[in-house]
Amino acid sequence: MSDQAIETQNAINTLKKGGIILYPTDTIWGIGCDATNAEAVDKVYALKKREESKSMICLVSDFKMLQQYIEEVPEVAYDILKYATKPTTIIYDRPLRVAENIIANDNTLGIRVVKDPFCGKLIKKFKRPIVSTSANISGMPAPKNLKEIPAAILEGVDYVVNLPLQKKGAKPSSIIKIGSDSTVKIIRK
Repeated sequence: MSDQAIETQNAINTLKKGGIILYPTDTIWGIGCDATNAEAVDKVYALKKREESKSMICLVSDFKMLQQYIEEVPEVAYDILKYATKPTTIIYDRPLRVAENIIANDNTLGIRVVKDPFCGKLIKKFKRPIVSTSANISGMPAPKNLKEIPAAILEGVDYVVNLPLQKKGAKPSSIIKIGSDSTVKIIRK
């Protein structure tokens, strides 16, 4: 079994038990948990010292999974994702089947369809979306590499995926909000 396969299985076992993981995403190092498990989501908020009013995003493996967690994906979202040159998170109206505590007060949720091979495989095998939030204490800068992640985060997660972040100089994703009327608003470039 390859290192990546072992890390994937260990991460899945942790997620299934309601644990939280530290993992390399398609952008930066992230803290993750089962996006359908409210208790696990609460653990992430507590670890980051983040207010629940600040919603988090989640990652899905493909368009099929995206459609399972959003009431209606606007057509423009597919075009944006198809032509995006960097990881792009889209905030959608009316999420479904996720923990209530990751849904924003306006009934929206940011979701990113990952293109990273490790994240894609992890999510596909887990069969549920995974929360993704930067590996920092709320209000502090997002770490650019594993060495910059605060000890409190490293010690506070249940499992650290022992794989390198593939992109050097990685940055958070672009964030775009798409209303149910297909209006598009750029939140972060």
